[in-house]
Amino acid sequence: MKPTLLVLAAGMGSRYGSLKQLDGVGPNGETIMDYSVYDAVKAGFGKVVFVIRHSFEAEFRTQIVSKYENYIPVEVVFQEIDSVPTGIIYDTERVKPWGTNHAILMAKDVIDTPFAVVNSDDFYGGESYSLLANFLQKVEGKIGNYCMIGYHISNTLSESGAVNRGVCSVNEQNLLTSVIERTKIECEGGVIQYPLEHGGYETIPNSSLVSMNMWGFTPEYFDFSEKSFAKFLTERGMDPKSEYYIPTVVDELIVNNQATCEVIDTPAKWFGVTYAEDRPQVVLQISKLIREGVYPQQLWK
Repeated sequence: MKPTLLVLAAGMGSRYGSLKQLDGVGPNGETIMDYSVYDAVKAGFGKVVFVIRHSFEAEFRTQIVSKYENYIPVEVVFQEIDSVPTGIIYDTERVKPWGTNHAILMAKDVIDTPFAVVNSDDFYGGESYSLLANFLQKVEGKIGNYCMIGYHISNTLSESGAVNRGVCSVNEQNLLTSVIERTKIECEGGVIQYPLEHGGYETIPNSSLVSMNMWGFTPEYFDFSEKSFAKFLTERGMDPKSEYYIPTVVDELIVNNQATCEVIDTPAKWFGVTYAEDRPQVVLQISKLIREGVYPQQLWK
């Protein structure tokens, strides 16, 4: 059975104001998401599931989903603030959904295969999708064998400003032991560093692996997440800014010896539009990949 690609896209409406403002970066207006789906199809994924908001469903189906329907089966699920277990009390003034792992939960009823999770606005590269597909095919029928694609931090920086990254620690078996969020990371004079709370800077080696939110799970991850989410809401449901993140759940499972998460080193270069100033560079990168024959001039004919 082929693995499924789960694309987290519920933040698109709020981030861009309208899907019409989701700029194309390819020669025919292709978005970063188009290249992700293309890479996934090529790597052997058998279905794509998008997590979106109800507010832009019609636009999304017309502008995005319609392009892929002749290439791979597509489903759409919805992440809303009120998508919580029955009887749970939460802050009704809250305006944003509950975070990335809440988004994953929205796909529980439409995914029954090993699956990958990616962000809609990040370019991950074909090599990473192939590595992920290979891993997911191997863990078919297993429980608690997960993975994360680890990028060299030097391949994830922006020339337009500082970035936040989850810096990974692994053991001798390349299993994840921790992900620590570091903020305001920049490269100065060839040295990658971030500011310390009480002054000064800490250096991060160029080869350090970081999480770019590209994960591989098997279906029982939904059951773990459901229980964990109920506990999260009991403790933090009244906090209007609390978010239920993927690393939080993965860390909980690792600590409790319920799962392992292999960190798979990828040579791919990540890029995305962290800043508006990043867009011209992304367009140049895509053009270069087309010239090199990595992608066709027109993705979806």
